[in-house]
Amino acid sequence: MNIPNDLKYTKEHEWIRVEGKTGTVGLTDYAQGELGDIIYVDVTTVGNDVAQGDIFGTVEAVKTVSDMYSPVSGKISEFNTAVNDNPASVNQDPYGAGWLVKIEISNMGDLDSLISPEDYKKLVGA
Repeated sequence: MNIPNDLKYTKEHEWIRVEGKTGTVGLTDYAQGELGDIIYVDVTTVGNDVAQGDIFGTVEAVKTVSDMYSPVSGKISEFNTAVNDNPASVNQDPYGAGWLVKIEISNMGDLDSLISPEDYKKLVGA
């Protein structure tokens, strides 16, 4: 299982990579593995403000639909439309081509409540 050391994580299995005041968000390798083959990603919150923990979209796998939660407060500025054409990229490359949204972070302090890579490994038993 891949758990990059340069990211922060949520207990709901989202990751965030921060560059300046922008966070790129996706599902963890663990999450995509638990969900199975992802067939559809629905994000209708582009342009919306979200609070930390708010649902920003859903991901549909063959057997289930799962909500996705914002790791930080801010404005959803972009959706990775490439996952519409190839939802399997979330399974194949969850930390690269399979990223989901970009968030303009409004409260950098939210990052302090996220899970470190070491603690995330403990959470998922890696």
